[in-house]
Amino acid sequence: MYLVPSQFFITSSSAVSEVSGLNAFDRALANAGIGEQNLVSVSSIIPIGAKRTERKDLPMGAVTHCVLAQMRGTEGEMISAGIAYAYRKDGKGGYVAEGHLHGSKESLRSDLRWKMEEMARIREIELEEVNYVIEELQIPTDHYGCCLASLVFTEYE
Repeated sequence: MYLVPSQFFITSSSAVSEVSGLNAFDRALANAGIGEQNLVSVSSIIPIGAKRTERKDLPMGAVTHCVLAQMRGTEGEMISAGIAYAYRKDGKGGYVAEGHLHGSKESLRSDLRWKMEEMARIREIELEEVNYVIEELQIPTDHYGCCLASLVFTEYE
């Protein structure tokens, strides 16, 4: 049996916590609408025919496949996490790149663009327009922070 996703949505968020980086991550997941799922990280392939949809409410505890970028940090740091995604020009699916860093969303966007270009080069294909979803956070004093972005698969053939 093959699980081939036919729909996905994009979500992102950032959050802070006075308690821990894990709690900042948990809050960011909740803010992004995926905090009640059992997330399973997958690599970066958008199947042929898979369509982007609006964010969906998923059942609590559902095993949920996603491409997830996250970055955690501590007070005074600037952090960024994001994804880039694009379909192939030949109609044969698409690709997702995730990234994170201590730094600005502009720096991360450059890194993600480079990753998408390399994915296309390796496969000797052309991509349609690349879409970016990036979160940036300047973490306040006495806090932990987390940024995340995710492409979440929701329906399967």
